[in-house]
Amino acid sequence: MNSFKPLALRLALLAALCAGPAFAEAPQKAPEIATAYAEKPGWAAQQFMVAAANPLAADAGYRMLKQGGSAIDAAIATQLVLTLVEPQSSGIGGGAFLLYADGRRVQAFDGRETAPAAADETLFQNPDGSPVSRATGVVGGRSVGAPGVLRMLELAHQEHGKLAWATLFGPAIALSQDGFAVSQRLNGLLKWDQALKRDPVAAAYFYDKNGQPWPVGHVLKNPELARTLREIAAGGADAFYKGRIARDIAAKVASHPSNPGKLTARDIAAYQAKVRAPVCSDYKAWTVCGMPPPSSGGIAIAQMLGILETKDISRFPPVDGVPDARAIHLFTEAGRLAYADRNRYVADTDFVPLPGAGIASLLDKGYLAQRATLIGERSMGRAVAGTPPGMQVAWGLDNALQRPSTSHLVAVDAFGGGLSMTTSVEDAFGARQMVDGFLLNNQLTDFSFDARDANGPIANRVEAGKRPRSAMSPTLVFEKGTQKLVLATGSPGGSSIINYVAKVLVGTMDWGLNVQQAISLPNFGSRNGPTELEQGRIPAAQVDALRAMGHEVRISEQNSGLQGIMRLHAHGQDFWFGGADPRREGMVRGD
Repeated sequence: MNSFKPLALRLALLAALCAGPAFAEAPQKAPEIATAYAEKPGWAAQQFMVAAANPLAADAGYRMLKQGGSAIDAAIATQLVLTLVEPQSSGIGGGAFLLYADGRRVQAFDGRETAPAAADETLFQNPDGSPVSRATGVVGGRSVGAPGVLRMLELAHQEHGKLAWATLFGPAIALSQDGFAVSQRLNGLLKWDQALKRDPVAAAYFYDKNGQPWPVGHVLKNPELARTLREIAAGGADAFYKGRIARDIAAKVASHPSNPGKLTARDIAAYQAKVRAPVCSDYKAWTVCGMPPPSSGGIAIAQMLGILETKDISRFPPVDGVPDARAIHLFTEAGRLAYADRNRYVADTDFVPLPGAGIASLLDKGYLAQRATLIGERSMGRAVAGTPPGMQVAWGLDNALQRPSTSHLVAVDAFGGGLSMTTSVEDAFGARQMVDGFLLNNQLTDFSFDARDANGPIANRVEAGKRPRSAMSPTLVFEKGTQKLVLATGSPGGSSIINYVAKVLVGTMDWGLNVQQAISLPNFGSRNGPTELEQGRIPAAQVDALRAMGHEVRISEQNSGLQGIMRLHAHGQDFWFGGADPRREGMVRGD
């Protein structure tokens, strides 16, 4: 298959029935809890569209687009509401990666958190050099990095915003002041988490006087966040980074009773967002662009696609939404090879060089073809890192935590702009520290807890000012010839993000699915360990076939939160078709 257009023919009736403002006002299903699965139909629109992990957040982005805003404007309004309604996953106390295309070029905006100036490679080690426990690493001040979301969004807005900065804060301020209904997902996660209520500020906000989480439908107001957002709306990101709020963050981090951190107001004031060159590579009829380091997502996905291109995974499409065992075999083997390189070589390239000629060496067609020859009829079990051309460095193996609580949004505007943005506070509810109405990240646990092993220093070890490696994979796909944007997608999910996003890319580009169908496929993959299959979604026959091919199969919940928007063509014109993950409460809005 060499075009997305045949997909549109199958959706022409849907487009005729559903496109336009009336469709945008259609009633939506109620949000589901984190582990629920509720089928979603996909959404169509003609001019602009936004997809986000919560209906209130998607509505905020939609309102900006309807006012003539850009995709960047929509992303900012959406993120601000996510800070309020999905605090377990993202917020202004965290970081983000944003990939943006304006029809002429693609830019990668890096809003990843940074380690404090006082941090070193012993940050997550006991006095004897052994790594601290997960609980010690995550909860408290030790794991908090300088937040990057607002600096990054301000940088993107300065170049691509169409609405006034303060306008973008309107929906989030109103919802913070007037309140929003607690969703099933937020309620379920509050019941599950045991650390959040140990922070007095968070306990007073999220739980009643008996220590029980507010019930579903309870109207939760956050006047502290409203105050914070008003200050940032009036004073720009400097109001966050250089004033009261920065001092409050630093004081909160330093005063944790059992696990204080090293982040200071000076660290926060010094934070800089960066614009980097995206990782772009050709796959069949398309050009796929992803995020460069400190994200590992763009490289790993490009490696997987490069390996799969030699194996032609398109031969094994799913049948009635059920993946073929041979496709799962090829996909997971390609994942093993990509994750092996990721775990050894990829880190913040401002501090650590990639092998050989850098990204070009890791994506070298000859190198990937050689790696693909390692895929046989039986699973390799565990892959070893390859030797990219020109390699002159050797690194140890990483043991970062990388937790799955993150969020994703995508948007396209009426001006030819489109974006994909993954945003995170790392673990569910981050460091479980609340200040000025928002939660602080625990993103520093994405560094390796060990600093070196027998192979040498670990690329992703803690260093002052360094950005921890990430798997976040905001992705944009273009027609190779015209460079017209045809797909924007991404997902939360910790280190599994790479597999979730690659599944959608293979589903659309190789198997001819629309983006909702591709998102709804069962999740499967390998992070260079067991073959991981989504619980309750893969028939026993496929599991047996994989085991017969030598796979160690692990079946578990795989709570992705994929969002996607794709361009289709019907009745002589292009239109947008959006999808949201049935595993979460996300939705799509557009006109």
